[in-house]
Amino acid sequence: MVALLTLLTMIAFAANSLLCRMALADGAIDPMAFTAIRITSGAAVLLPWAYFARRRRAGSRESGSWASAAALMVYALGFSIAYRSLDTGVGALILFGAVQATMIGAGVVGGERPRLAEWSGLVLAMSGLVYLVRPGMTSPDPVGVSLMLASGVGWGVYSVRGRSSGLPVAATAGNFLRSVPLAVGALLVGLESLHVTPRGVALAAISGGITSGLGYALWYTVLRHLTTTRAAIVQLSVPVIAAAGGIAFLSEPATMRLAVSTVLILGGIGLAIVVRGRTRLAENR
Repeated sequence: MVALLTLLTMIAFAANSLLCRMALADGAIDPMAFTAIRITSGAAVLLPWAYFARRRRAGSRESGSWASAAALMVYALGFSIAYRSLDTGVGALILFGAVQATMIGAGVVGGERPRLAEWSGLVLAMSGLVYLVRPGMTSPDPVGVSLMLASGVGWGVYSVRGRSSGLPVAATAGNFLRSVPLAVGALLVGLESLHVTPRGVALAAISGGITSGLGYALWYTVLRHLTTTRAAIVQLSVPVIAAAGGIAFLSEPATMRLAVSTVLILGGIGLAIVVRGRTRLAENR
């Protein structure tokens, strides 16, 4: 069941990436407005779910935190702005590199000791990601790089904090609700560059309400069953799923490079997760 929920979460993340690309790359909406609508839509969808979740678990007071909300906002806003000046491949490499470093570093500090199979799987999966994005890599814009690094660190922090969540829907709803004034404030700062279209608003709302809001609540549910290291590594599947979605829905070409990188990334993830699982099973016998 955990494997299935993890797969659904990664599909939600990949779909979110596609929606962001469709909205921002085509100029259907500006990054500040996209982020504000995305965060607000996520809060609107999650709050009723959180209300009923708390009623089912009497006495629960979990409602997220300002620290998690700030991390969520850094991720969402940095991601949206950075992709205006970075190629998709470069952005993905910087983002996921920062996520891996943040989450695995936090895991080591917290007492986790990744095994050789996990390190080997991480190297193999990262090599697949580099191979996937390398054709589109150009000299990146320093500002875009800084924003994407901050975005990756923000997502890593948000994910690490989610591992202690006892009521994922309520925690995610609280985080989104706290992020609303932050997103509105960012929108007001960039009001001069405001640009929205009906298509852009629709894509931002779907991204916020479904692939972000519900997807992140599902992620908080999954995180309780994964080590920080494994949670970091499994996210490297997102670029592959997003690339497959681009082929299916955006008429992007299927290439041998994508096929090879898919084998490397999924092989690395499998090495890190399956071998670790077998080792634990042997230890418990």
